[in-house]
Amino acid sequence: MRQFQVSVMFSVVLRGAARTRAFTPSVRYLASQVPPSGSTPQQPPPPPTPTSAPSTSSLPSLDFQPAEPGPERLGRTGAKSSKDSLSSIERRRSLWGRLSLAIFALALGAEAVYLGREWEADELSAKKLRAEDAPSGRVERTKARILDMFDYLNKPIWTELLPPPLPAPHQKPYTLLLSMDDLLITSTWDRHQGWRTAKRPGVDYFLAYLSQFYEIIIFTTQNHYTALPVIEKLDPYNFFITYKLFREATRFVDGKIVKDLSYLNRDLSKVILLDTHPEHVATHPENSIVVPKWTGNPGDKGLVAMIPFLESIGIYKPQDVRPILQAYEGKDVPLEYAKKEAEARERHIAEWKDKSRGLGAGGFTLSSLFGVSTDTPHSPIPPTYLEQKRAEAQRQYKDEQAYIASHKAEFDKLLEEDRQAMAKEMSGSLWGVLDGMAGKKPVEDAKKVAEGGDAQGKK
Repeated sequence: MRQFQVSVMFSVVLRGAARTRAFTPSVRYLASQVPPSGSTPQQPPPPPTPTSAPSTSSLPSLDFQPAEPGPERLGRTGAKSSKDSLSSIERRRSLWGRLSLAIFALALGAEAVYLGREWEADELSAKKLRAEDAPSGRVERTKARILDMFDYLNKPIWTELLPPPLPAPHQKPYTLLLSMDDLLITSTWDRHQGWRTAKRPGVDYFLAYLSQFYEIIIFTTQNHYTALPVIEKLDPYNFFITYKLFREATRFVDGKIVKDLSYLNRDLSKVILLDTHPEHVATHPENSIVVPKWTGNPGDKGLVAMIPFLESIGIYKPQDVRPILQAYEGKDVPLEYAKKEAEARERHIAEWKDKSRGLGAGGFTLSSLFGVSTDTPHSPIPPTYLEQKRAEAQRQYKDEQAYIASHKAEFDKLLEEDRQAMAKEMSGSLWGVLDGMAGKKPVEDAKKVAEGGDAQGKK
């Protein structure tokens, strides 16, 4: 009975809720309807009086951008500052931070003072500077040392690019540095044949002949793995090219590759650099000759035309080549030197004629004593000192070429043996290659020796 009453009450409540839900949309619909035109609209209710208006500060705001606080809200809120309520750990941390900052500032100042000290002898020798040429002020010294620290990666990999010169008479008196690209060779590329490298006309004679007067060094901006095979074609027997310098021997200045001769470990008064790029010789233009690039013309004679000028320096042996090179700066060196040599020969002929006339005008000669006429033709004009030395150098060049030609088979055999030995070392493991570079015997040879010893012991 009680359960029946509860179920009846529950059904009555549900019916009331359903009616309420059905009635609510009807009311909303009637409220949204516009009154008919004939009916008079109801007047809006009068605005409430100020006395009856509730305080806006007591009502919640539905504005998503609240109004800016009034002047009364900009004052102190009465909250207690956390400055005086720091824990002991936070105060200790703040103290150590300030102390570390002070120590760093003191260390930085001490380092600045130390960097501004006077130049030491080791520093000047490493920088290839004299005391009078080095920066003198404290600020300048500090700046120079700081730039040296950041300029480490822009310098050559070695402080001395070449070993010390050989003792006399094995060392050539002068050093000739030769670029490779567009001077001795040129490279072209096409879709059908790829990269092709051509030797400049006369490059073999240029290297072989001038090696009598100069220590010839190839100084290229290429990497060694691309330049070395080309150099081996230029001088297969290593007779004429003494040393080879590659990209790692250059340095960067203002983002450009420069060949800094101060790292060369040679007396710069005896050094000549032949190049085709002016930016490569920016640090030592007084030691350089910039010649036009060779573009692959098979009839080119520009390289051979440089031989008389370079040959004359090797023959006359000036104390310093830099004033001579500066005198030809910006000029066509082969043409200008040919003019100078022609003028010198004319002076030589004029002096010889004057001496011949002086001897003939003396009146008494050995031929007149025997009644021989003195109207015979004169003797040929004697060669100049340069021409005499040039003829000697030409004979030496021909003798060297004849020797190489007669022993070519022996040289080729030695080269082939070296290639096979290198290939055998490279075919082994990495440790075997390193042992071969260090001069140790290969492991296989050691095993053979051990096996031979065991066999003899068993016998």
